Amino acid sequence: MEESRVLGGRYLLKDKVGSGGMATVYRAQDQVLNRTVAVKIMLPQYAGDATFAARFKQEAQAAAGLQSPYIVGVYDWGRDGNTYFIVMEYLRGTDLKSGIRSHGALDPKKVAQIGSQICAALSVAHKHEIVHRDIKPQNIMVQPDGNIKVMDFGIARAKNSHLTQDNNVLGTAHYVSPEQTRGQELGATSDIYSLGVVMYECATGRVPFDGDDAISVALKQVNELPVPPSQINPGVDPVLERIILRCMEKDAANRFQTADELRAALNSYLQGRSVEVPEPTRVISGVAGGMGATETRVMNDSTQAMARPVAAGQNAARTVAGKGSPSATASFDDEKHGPGKGKVVAIVLGVAVVIGLVFAFMSGVFGGNEVKTVEVTDVIGWEQEAAVSNLKAAGFTSFDITQEYNDEQDAGKVCDQSPDGGRTAKTSDTIKLVISKGEKPAEQTKVPTLTGLTQDQAETALKDAGLKGKAIEEANDADEGTVFYQGTEAGTEVDIDSVIEYKVSTGPSTTSVPSLEGMTKSQAEKALNDAGFGVHWDESFSDSVAKGNVISWNPSGKQEPGTQITVTISAGKEPEPEGVDVDALDLNGMAQEDAQKAIANAGLRYNVVEQPSANIAKGKVITYAPAGKQPKGTTIWIYISTGSASAESGDSEQ
Repeated sequence: MEESRVLGGRYLLKDKVGSGGMATVYRAQDQVLNRTVAVKIMLPQYAGDATFAARFKQEAQAAAGLQSPYIVGVYDWGRDGNTYFIVMEYLRGTDLKSGIRSHGALDPKKVAQIGSQICAALSVAHKHEIVHRDIKPQNIMVQPDGNIKVMDFGIARAKNSHLTQDNNVLGTAHYVSPEQTRGQELGATSDIYSLGVVMYECATGRVPFDGDDAISVALKQVNELPVPPSQINPGVDPVLERIILRCMEKDAANRFQTADELRAALNSYLQGRSVEVPEPTRVISGVAGGMGATETRVMNDSTQAMARPVAAGQNAARTVAGKGSPSATASFDDEKHGPGKGKVVAIVLGVAVVIGLVFAFMSGVFGGNEVKTVEVTDVIGWEQEAAVSNLKAAGFTSFDITQEYNDEQDAGKVCDQSPDGGRTAKTSDTIKLVISKGEKPAEQTKVPTLTGLTQDQAETALKDAGLKGKAIEEANDADEGTVFYQGTEAGTEVDIDSVIEYKVSTGPSTTSVPSLEGMTKSQAEKALNDAGFGVHWDESFSDSVAKGNVISWNPSGKQEPGTQITVTISAGKEPEPEGVDVDALDLNGMAQEDAQKAIANAGLRYNVVEQPSANIAKGKVITYAPAGKQPKGTTIWIYISTGSASAESGDSEQ
């Protein structure tokens, strides 16, 4: 049992999370940094290969140097006894392939977002002269926050690698570029082609090229043009379609030349800016006679196994297939040796030989029931009945079939096999198949009582129960720092690692009354309502505050929600008192009778006082009081001249 084993004196293996043709992946605990990691352990048959060990070290170091939020992190690698291992970031989420199977075609904007993030990862790798070579949805992990991480640079090659004796590596047939199928030297544009296929599948829900076997799919990659995505999903708009199809040009020179160039186009599309993308190629030039016009590598539908160099005299066109990675984190996919670069005719003949061998094995041409050594078909992901039928057709008669939970394969499908696909075995050997029982049911635990605890106590209780907490601070009459609410009732059975939401009191609820200075009445009302306060209006004249604006408010500072705030609004400047302008009546010098009429007509009262005057003729107004504006009804005293005093004396003497 690998579980409970400690690698390198540091990494405690917990449980197996996946397996591939070259490695098994475990969830493990880093006992030094106290964190969960993924540990990939090489299979024994590869660990003893000195050439593989050298390349493994070189590639692990190269992968560790790739720093990007969109690339799964490589922390460490080493050797423990006869076992090589690599330590990586442990990811939670699901791979993009599973997401497409569950949800079908994705929204075009989401397709572009995913493509842009993959470009960001490839840009980092390409700048380190590393070509991924196996970009496919199974190697793209979608995290809970919706962002992605590119996994498995395990079959990638650094261009400056001196270990080139088997650098012709094929990824999954549905996603390989035409030049990868032909066994040609690969560059950044090969990854861009594969990314185009991934975006095509995201946008339509299906791969552009499919067939009964990997050979037919590979030939279509070289010889056929993809159906435009909009013909499958009318929701794919023309701009995104042109971007995808440009990535999938058969001629690498017609594709986007760098990941940065492609990312710029995708980001412009996401931001609604115009994107200049040429119309896609409609006719494949230079193809005569279909498959005869191309040299084609042979592979099957899962990632190819890394095999040792083919010795002289061996059939160089033998198909070597490996298993895809079911790990939730990452895995070294199998690699495969295909024919070296050669002339088109030689490649075509090689393909013909392979096809002949496949049909020979399938139909029992080599005859009889004698024990033969044949290649084991990779049946990972096959239904049990189909897998057994295929292997029986190849001559195998003995099977050991078991079942186990597996997160990557649906129930009833093969999730592991031994010998691995692509390896040879005698027809008398027992083929071991592990059939998936589907996802392992999550372990459950009871939610503890949190109310009344402090936040630290609540977090400890949740951790002890295998749960995670999400604290929300909120005003409440409960003591400050005390949990007063939990989102999931205590005693409820939930999955381990579930997140339990709870609320922590910040004390009694008070809110600051907003400053209303300079606000209009409507603005003040909205500010107080938004803050949870009531409002009472008052009005006052003001010489300094414009009419309709706030003069003052009370109370201010921190108040309980719902408190009524009295707001005084300016009624403008106080108006001058209304009245009659007595001066405007022009009473001075007016005859008494006329003055009395003028005062009465103006709504005022009058009182007459007679007195002598040397200057004003008798019977006329000498002066009046009060003057200026006076309220109606005011009594105006008018002083009427009786003439000069001497004149009065003379009159009396007469």
